[in-house]
Amino acid sequence: MPLHLIKLAVGIDDLDHLAAVQARRAQAVDGRSMIPVFTRRVPKRREEILAGGSIYWVVRGSVAARQRVISIDTTVDEEGESCCILGMDPQLVATVPTPHRPFQGWRYLNPETAPRDLSEAGGQGDELPAHLAAELRLLGLL
Repeated sequence: MPLHLIKLAVGIDDLDHLAAVQARRAQAVDGRSMIPVFTRRVPKRREEILAGGSIYWVVRGSVAARQRVISIDTTVDEEGESCCILGMDPQLVATVPTPHRPFQGWRYLNPETAPRDLSEAGGQGDELPAHLAAELRLLGLL
C-alpha cells in the first residue's frame, strides 16, 4: 500500500493559482513533464511513497488536491546544504476539501486518513467553492 505526503501550499490562494505557479516550474525530464518541489528533508520511507503515493496539498487551511510523486532525488543548494527534490506528476487531482491545521515542512499521510478524490466522492448539483465546503465540513454539516 502506498504512503502519501502532506504539505502546505504556502502563498497559494486556490487550485487555479497552484496550477499556474506549478506550470511556470514545469520541467521536461526523460521526455515527460515533471513539477519539482524542493524540501530540506528526504523522506526515509522513499520506496513506499514511490509505490504510488501522492503529495496532498493544504491550501488555505484545507486539503484541496493531490499529485502523484514520480521521483525523489537529492541535491545540494546554492548554500551548500543538502535538499530533496520531489518530482511531481503535473496533473492536480481535486480532493474532498478537508480542514487541516498548519505545520512546517511535510508529514507522512496514511492512505486510510487521506481525503478521497472529489471525482470519487459523488454528489449532485453544483460544486461548492473549496473554502465553503471546508468550513461546512469543519462545522459537521458535510
